[in-house]
Amino acid sequence: MKLGLEGKSVLVTGASKGIGLATAHSFAKEGVSRLHLAARSEEGLARARKEIEEAYGAKVEIHPMDLSVTANAMALAERCRDVDVLVNNAADSTPGPLDQMTDQDWRSSLDMKIFSYVTLTRELYAYMKKRGSGVIVNDIGNSGENWDANYIVGTTGNAAMMAFTRGVGGRSLDDGIRVVGVNPGPVATDRMVKMMKRRAFDWYGDEGRWEELFDKYPGKRAAQAEEVADLIVWLASARAAYITGTIVTIDGGIASRRSII
Repeated sequence: MKLGLEGKSVLVTGASKGIGLATAHSFAKEGVSRLHLAARSEEGLARARKEIEEAYGAKVEIHPMDLSVTANAMALAERCRDVDVLVNNAADSTPGPLDQMTDQDWRSSLDMKIFSYVTLTRELYAYMKKRGSGVIVNDIGNSGENWDANYIVGTTGNAAMMAFTRGVGGRSLDDGIRVVGVNPGPVATDRMVKMMKRRAFDWYGDEGRWEELFDKYPGKRAAQAEEVADLIVWLASARAAYITGTIVTIDGGIASRRSII
């Protein structure tokens, strides 16, 4: 299926690993001409640039920075003002229940999950509006619809970003822009392993038993990062031109079962 992404330019945040890196590769496979990749790890970004340029020939620019700092997000938006697609993906919420979360845990997590998404959306939306076209895809997380007391910071931030995506995306087509969200469940990434270990410790008192949790999943496995990436890329494409202001869940049925895992 041709997605019509040839010649487009894309910004992906959190692009040094996991879903962000897989998304960058998926866009490159579809023939985008320029990729902007942002993350904290300069080493990871440099490695991603080398892999993508050698494999697909796309031009890759890297932007190592901490997007929880508003000034950095503003500067990135200015550098990438001409992109056709923004994928907000950079996030790392601290797992745990309310009584174990400090104010700093809340602020550091939500500065990344909420404020970096909001800032980049606001700034790049303005440039897209002037051109009359653009797509913004927010990678959120199924805990925003399937609330989890043991992931209270993440579940709160995700619910907020779901509301933000629906609110902005419900009006954005007036400006020729689509704003959509993706809600992954557990995905086979380093971040997921960290969260699974925390869950295993909370349930079993032993983080080493984290792989036993897979037996509780409807699909008996986590999603692959590439599965989520392909969904993001499809939503950003002309094939999804009538989709805006909504969230697509990719979690193997977990949220529909109303179970955490």
